[in-house]
Amino acid sequence: MKTRTDFPRAIRLIEHAEIPLIDGVKLSAMIWLPKDAEQKPVPAILEYLPYRKRDGTTERDALNHPYFAGHGYAAIRVDMRGAGDSEGVLKGEYLKQEQDDALEVLKWIAAQSWSTGAVGMIGISWGGFNGLQIAARRPPELKAVISLCSTDDRYADDIHFMGGCLLVDKFTWGSTMFSINATPPDPELVGDKWRELWLGRLKESGFWLEEWHRRQRRDDFYKHGSISEDYGAIECPIYLVGGWMDGYSNAIFRMMEHLRCPKKALIGPWAHKYPNFAEPGPRIGFLQESLRWWDTWLKGVETGIMEEPAVRAWIQEPVPPRTHYKERPGRWVAEESWPIEGARPLRLSLGDHVLAEAPGKTETALSISSPQTIGLAAGKWCPYGLEADEPGDQREEAGGSLVFDSAPFDEPLDLLGAPVLHLDIAADRPNAFIAATLSEVLPDGSATRLTYGLLNLTHRDGHVDLKALAPGKRYRVGLRMNDCGQRIGAGNRLRLALSTSYWPIVWPSPEPVTLSVATGASHLDLPARAPRPEDATLRPFEPAENAPALRKTSLRQGASAFTITRDLKSGDVEMYRLQDDGLTQVDAFNWTYGVRAERRYRIHPEDPLSATAETKWRKEYARDGFHIAIEAQTAMSVTRTELVLSGKLIAREGDEVPFSREWSYRIPRDHL
Repeated sequence: MKTRTDFPRAIRLIEHAEIPLIDGVKLSAMIWLPKDAEQKPVPAILEYLPYRKRDGTTERDALNHPYFAGHGYAAIRVDMRGAGDSEGVLKGEYLKQEQDDALEVLKWIAAQSWSTGAVGMIGISWGGFNGLQIAARRPPELKAVISLCSTDDRYADDIHFMGGCLLVDKFTWGSTMFSINATPPDPELVGDKWRELWLGRLKESGFWLEEWHRRQRRDDFYKHGSISEDYGAIECPIYLVGGWMDGYSNAIFRMMEHLRCPKKALIGPWAHKYPNFAEPGPRIGFLQESLRWWDTWLKGVETGIMEEPAVRAWIQEPVPPRTHYKERPGRWVAEESWPIEGARPLRLSLGDHVLAEAPGKTETALSISSPQTIGLAAGKWCPYGLEADEPGDQREEAGGSLVFDSAPFDEPLDLLGAPVLHLDIAADRPNAFIAATLSEVLPDGSATRLTYGLLNLTHRDGHVDLKALAPGKRYRVGLRMNDCGQRIGAGNRLRLALSTSYWPIVWPSPEPVTLSVATGASHLDLPARAPRPEDATLRPFEPAENAPALRKTSLRQGASAFTITRDLKSGDVEMYRLQDDGLTQVDAFNWTYGVRAERRYRIHPEDPLSATAETKWRKEYARDGFHIAIEAQTAMSVTRTELVLSGKLIAREGDEVPFSREWSYRIPRDHL
C-alpha cells in the first residue's frame, strides 16, 4: 500500500464549514479542496455520516478525501444532524429528515464559488445506504454515487434480520449507536454552545433498541429507505462495491439485476472496509478506480470505465480455515451482465448424509436437534477484517449438525452467486429456524466455510404474513444462502451442515427444536460458473494508494481479547470480545479521544432461554481542561414470549455527572 504525497493540485483544508438548513440547524462539514478552486471550480464528492469526522472516521478520512482533492475535487465530509460537530439531535436511522437535510446540503455545495455544481456521493455502510436513498430522491445536483457495503432492503440484508431470524447484531449495533449518540461536539469548533448541544443529544436521542426490536415484521419502518420498493426511482449512475467477507454482498447482485440506471459492481475478498486498506487482501487501487468513475460522470472525461464488464468479482482459491486472513488468494473474473446469461445451477441431491448429482432412490427422514452453542465458530455477521472476526474451522460444529458430504471433486468447480437450498422439512415445535452452512472440506479434514444462510420457518411464505408451524407437518421451503465467489479445489469435498441454532449470530428459538429433513425430496442448487477466456484479458487494477496517514500520538496503548470459555460445572458458555483502542491525540487538532468496547454473549447448550448479550462502552474526549466521558451499558435476554432489553447511560463532565438515565423494556416475541 503506497502513500501518495504528490498530487496534480495543491490542497487546502477547511476544518469546520457551517451549512445552514432551512429550520435553523447548522451542519458541520470538513472540506478538502484544491487551493485554486475559487479560480478553477471543481466538482464535489460528499460523504455524509453520523460517525464523527473529528475522531470517529478521521483516520480513514485522511487516507481518502485529500486524495480526491489533490486530483481536482472538493471532498466534503459532513456530520449528520445531531452527530459530531453538527447541531440538532439524531433520532433514528435513515429518517426522512436525514434525506431532507442531504438535499439541502447538495444545494449548498452546488452554490459555492469553488463548485461546478456537479456532486457525487460516496460512502460505506450508513454512507452507502444514504447515497442510494438520496439518489432515489433524484436531486438535480447529484450526478453519480459510489455505494460500498450497503443494501437495497433494510429488512432482508441489514443488521436487523436474516431470513426472518432476529440478528444479535440488531442489539450490538443499536448499542454502538446508543454510545455514539451521547457524545459531545468539539468546543473549539462550535464554541460555547457545545454543552447545550451535548445535553440536547443526551436527553432527546432516545433508546433506539426498543423500536428496533418491537418492529419484527417487514413493515413501513423497513420499507422506508429500502430502494427495493422502487428501483426505478434511481436514475443517476451507481457503482456498487463490496466484499465476500462483508455482511452486505447479497444486495449488490439484486441491485445489478433490478436497477435500470448506468451501473457497475465490484466484489473483492474484503471485509467491511474501503478496498484501498481492507483485509482480507489483496487491496486494490480503489481511489484510482473511483477517480475513473468520478472523472466520467462529474467531469465528462472519457475513462473507458463504462466499456468494461458490468460485474467484476474475485474468485477465491481454497484455503485452510482461519479466523482472520490478511490475504485471500484468487483471481479476478468478470460478467457482462447479471444474472449470468444462460447460467444453469449444478444440482446436488441430499441423500443419506451425502450430496450427490444423482437423486437418491429412497426417501429418508433425518433429524437434528442442535446444541445452542452451534454458531460459535461462525465469526461475526459483518466482519471488519480484524482479529477473530471471521469463521473458524467448521469441524467444531459438525457434531451438532446434520451433515451431508459430497465425494471429492475430480476437477475444480467455480461458484459465483447464491447457493439455494430446497428442503422438505418438518419441525416438532410451532417456532423454529434452520441454519445452513456450506464448507469446503480439505484433504486433512479441516472445513472452511464458504457461505451460509438462515430461514425462520414461520417466515416461509414471506416476512409479513407469518404462520406458526404445525408440529410434524412437512413443508417445502427454499433457503437462499449468501452470495459467494469460490473455487472448489480438485480433491476437495463440499459439506452442507444443517442446524437448529446459530448463536451468537441469531437469537435462539423459544424452545429446543427437532427438525426432520426428507433427504430424497431435498436438494441444493449451486451457482456454477463456466470458464471465460476473457477473464485473462481484464484490465488490472492499479496498486493501492492512499493519502498520508493522520498524524497522531498514542497516549495510552489499546488492547484486545477474543475468548470462548466453558464452565465445566454448570455447562455455561461465554464468548467475550474486547476492543480497546487506547487513547489517541490528533496532533493537528490537539484533540484527544478514546474508545473501549466490551461484549459478552452467554448461553447454555441445552437451554435457548439462557441466551444473554451485554455491551459496555466507554468513550472519552479531552483537550486542555476539557474532559468528557460517556459510559453506556446495554443488556438483552429472552423468555419464551418476550424480548427483555435494558440500557444505562452516564455522562461525565470532569468530576460532575450532568446526565444519567436507565431504560427497561419487555417486548412480545412475534414468531421468533
